[in-house]
Amino acid sequence: MAKVVNDKKMISDLLTRGVEKIYPSYQDLEKKLLSGDKIRLYCGFDPSANSLHIGNAIQINKLAQFQALGHEVIFLIGDFTGMIGDPTDKKAARKKMTREEVLKNSTDFQKQASAYLKFDGENPAKVMYNSTWNDKLNFQDLIELASNFTVQQMIQRDMFQERLKEEKPIFLHEFFYPLTQAYDSVVMDVDLEVGGNDQMFNMMCGRSLLKSLKNKEKFVLTSKLLVDDTGKKMGKSEGNIVFLNEKPNDMYGQIMSWSDGLLKSAFELCTNIKTEELKIINESLGDKSVNPRDLKMRLAYEVTKINHGEASARAAQDNFINCVQKKEIPLDIESWQASKAIYNIVDLLVDTKLAASKTEGRRLIEQGAIKIKSVDGQSEEVIKDVKQDIKITGEIILQRGKLQFLKIIK
Repeated sequence: MAKVVNDKKMISDLLTRGVEKIYPSYQDLEKKLLSGDKIRLYCGFDPSANSLHIGNAIQINKLAQFQALGHEVIFLIGDFTGMIGDPTDKKAARKKMTREEVLKNSTDFQKQASAYLKFDGENPAKVMYNSTWNDKLNFQDLIELASNFTVQQMIQRDMFQERLKEEKPIFLHEFFYPLTQAYDSVVMDVDLEVGGNDQMFNMMCGRSLLKSLKNKEKFVLTSKLLVDDTGKKMGKSEGNIVFLNEKPNDMYGQIMSWSDGLLKSAFELCTNIKTEELKIINESLGDKSVNPRDLKMRLAYEVTKINHGEASARAAQDNFINCVQKKEIPLDIESWQASKAIYNIVDLLVDTKLAASKTEGRRLIEQGAIKIKSVDGQSEEVIKDVKQDIKITGEIILQRGKLQFLKIIK
C-alpha cells in the first residue's frame, strides 16, 4: 500500500496551483490531507470525441498530483453520461450518442491519460465506466434520485436561461445529466471530485446527493480554465484546441499557434514546471524581458514532452525550427498516392485527411492555411479559392498551417 504524504508545502502547492475553488473550503481540504488519511477522488471524462484534449489533461494532471501523494485515484470514463450529453455552456442540446459511439471514442483514453497517471505499479489509478451502475437503474430508481433535486435548481443554469430568452428548446433528458453525474459520486463513495470550473454545478449536485443519501461530505475542487489575458477560453469553437492524439510535430506546432495571451495560463495549467520558475516566467511576461516566441517554444516543448517523451519533443522542436523559422521542407514527410489527375482542393484536403471535413477544409482555405509547394521548395502558392482545382502531374507538396506537409504523388 502506498504511503500517504502529508508534507504541508506539497499540499499547499497541490491546492493552489491551477485551482479556482475548493468546497466547502481550502482549509477543510487542507486539514484532511494534512491528517495523513488516504482519500478517494475522481474526475470523469465523457467520450464526446475520439481523443482527450489539453483541457482534459489539466484535470488528469491534478489527479496525478494527488496520486503522487499516495491517494486513491479513479479515472472515470463517462460512457453512460456521454450518451446523454453534458448541457454545460451549450446553447442547444447536444446530439445524443450511441453506446457503440462512446465506447469507440474512449478506446485510447487510458493510453493518453497514462502520460500523466500511473495505471500500474504501487497505488495504480483505477479505470471505471459509469454505465456499470447506471445501466442497472430502473424507472423507480430514477424517480427516487430525481426527488432530491428541484426544477428551479436545474433551470437556473445560465445556458438554460439563455435558451429560454431565445425561445430555444430545453429537453428533459438534459436535466438528467447532472443527476447522473451526481450518482457517480454516491456509487463510488468518493471523498473528492476534481473538474474544470465550468463543471461546478454538476459536481455540486454530487456533493448534495452524497450528503442526502449517505450523510457524507464530499470535497469539490474546480480547476482554472485555460484562457487568454482577455478571459477568452480555449476551445473547439476557437479553433485552438489541442487533442492528445496529435503527433508530436503537430502538437508542438499547434501550441506555437496559440496567442501570446495564453502563455501565463498555459504554463501554470499545462506544464509541471516548478512554481518558483513559474514566477520568473510571469515576471518576464510582465516586463517583456523575454521574447514571447521563445517562451512559447518552451511551452510547446514541455507539453509535447509530457505527452510524447523528451526525444519526440526535441525532434518536434527541431522540426519547427527547420520548417518555420528556416522555412525548409522536412525530409521525412509522408506520401499520398493520387488516383486521378485533378482534384477540387477541398476534396483533396478531406481525401488526404489534412481536413476532417469539407467544412474544416473550407475554413482552412479561408484562413490562408493551405499552400501548394514544389518538391524543391522553390515555389509555393497560397490557396484562396475553395473551388480551385489542383492538377497533379508529378509530385507536389500540400501544406496545412506551418508544420503539416504531405507529398502528393501521381
